[in-house]
Amino acid sequence: MRTTAIRATLVLFALATLAPAATKISGTVQCGKSDEQHALDVGDRPHHAFNISKGKCTWTKPMEIAGTQTKDDDGTNFDEVSGGKSTGHGYVVGTMANGDKMYVRTQGSATLKDGAIETAEGTWSFTGGSGKLKGVKGKGTYKGKGAADGSATYVVEGEYQLPK
Repeated sequence: MRTTAIRATLVLFALATLAPAATKISGTVQCGKSDEQHALDVGDRPHHAFNISKGKCTWTKPMEIAGTQTKDDDGTNFDEVSGGKSTGHGYVVGTMANGDKMYVRTQGSATLKDGAIETAEGTWSFTGGSGKLKGVKGKGTYKGKGAADGSATYVVEGEYQLPK
């Protein structure tokens, strides 16, 4: 029994050394007020609605992934808003400095004031990519703070792996 446990441990160690190492990433992205936004009131109580929005973001402190930097993002989001809080998810198509694309899914929550973001936080994960980012995997977190003009700044952290 002990020999089997030792062998199993050695096999797991060998597999762990074959797996590509995750590379840590972080950056800051500035998002303007949504280009498009549509709200549908639910009707069951005041200030309860479903929102869909689309907007653009620019990386003010780019992340470096696979030797190139993040440049700008197009995000599409779906949120449930109840009073001064929202929860939702979305998808981001990010363009790198070399033209490659990254595809990201987001999920999070926010506090709102007069319909604009005050604070936000959530998680993200890669769903794919093109060029050097084809097959990218990874995940992380984000935290954001809104501005009076409807824009928001997000600090993004996480890690990624590329296929061998």
